[in-house]
Amino acid sequence: MLLIDDILFAPARGIMWILEEIHQAAKEETVNETESITEQLRNLYLRLETRAITEAQFDEGERVLLDRLDSLEASRPEHAAISR
Repeated sequence: MLLIDDILFAPARGIMWILEEIHQAAKEETVNETESITEQLRNLYLRLETRAITEAQFDEGERVLLDRLDSLEASRPEHAAISR
């Protein structure tokens, strides 16, 4: 019976493996985007300190980046479970 069970459940296991891989790739992409936004914020602060941009330009850039970061954090499943 084990051989028959293995044959019958093989497609389901394959689909589950594919879904797990997709989930892992999405998590990695979110982490990479978060790191990218953090680096952009560092560069923005540096440009403000070196007076390469005005404070108004800094405020606008910071607002956009922080909004993107907030939306990423809000979309994380761990965050949604905590906020409930």
